[in-house]
Amino acid sequence: MYKEEYMKKSITAAAAITLALTLGACSNKGSYASVMDIDHLSRIKESGKLVIGLEGVWQPFCYHDAATDELIGFDVEVSRNIAERIGVEVEFKEGAWEGLFMGLDAGQYDLVVNGVDVTEDRKAAYNFSDPYLFDNTVLVVRADNNEIKSFEDLKGKKTANSTGSTYAEIGAEYGAEVSGVSDLAKTIQMVLNGQVDATINASLSIVDYQITTGETNIKVVAELPSETGYAIPMVKGKDNDTLRAAINDALKSMREDGTLKELSIKYFGSDLTEIK
Repeated sequence: MYKEEYMKKSITAAAAITLALTLGACSNKGSYASVMDIDHLSRIKESGKLVIGLEGVWQPFCYHDAATDELIGFDVEVSRNIAERIGVEVEFKEGAWEGLFMGLDAGQYDLVVNGVDVTEDRKAAYNFSDPYLFDNTVLVVRADNNEIKSFEDLKGKKTANSTGSTYAEIGAEYGAEVSGVSDLAKTIQMVLNGQVDATINASLSIVDYQITTGETNIKVVAELPSETGYAIPMVKGKDNDTLRAAINDALKSMREDGTLKELSIKYFGSDLTEIK
């Protein structure tokens, strides 16, 4: 008799605990179940923050003002505008180029906004927004170098570029021995010092470097024929479908109201937001 009564009480207690946990889970907004039910965009809105990964040393895309040390640049302002149109604050996390995609994969950033050009390999690994800026890839040598006049002349020569960048890949494709460095300024110094024969980079960055530094001892000797479209990568998967749509809507809005054009003229001197 005692044993049967004890078992009934135990079963009743267990049922009560289960019911309480179930009701608690249903009513708790921050519960595991509720978190798993929402996608990336919803989580961003819930947190009130969009986390952007970028280098912070690639002028004029993302860099620090020499006087104030404030993070500025075309991609910085594009990111601020996207966050505002989504309805959240923006947080920037700076890192070396070679670590940005690893940070994206690890969830350290929601997006990477850093003049990322869309390649076939990257499209296989990430989802991209619509392109928002177009540029050309150029080959740069020291002003007194008359041996290198085309990308084909790189075979057997030395180049320097950001580790893991598309520009480093291009150098290797043309047969150069590529040295990986952290930023554009270092690559230019290596060219000037004769440590390498050439560097490859965005035309916009090279022009800006020459304007801001007054450097006249480098020259552009070749340009790849096709334009490079810059877009915003995010982790592949349905979790980012609505985020991708929201970014594209924000970029479309920025294009229609003239914000993209205005920012392009501010940082590059002309409107480069439409393919030629």
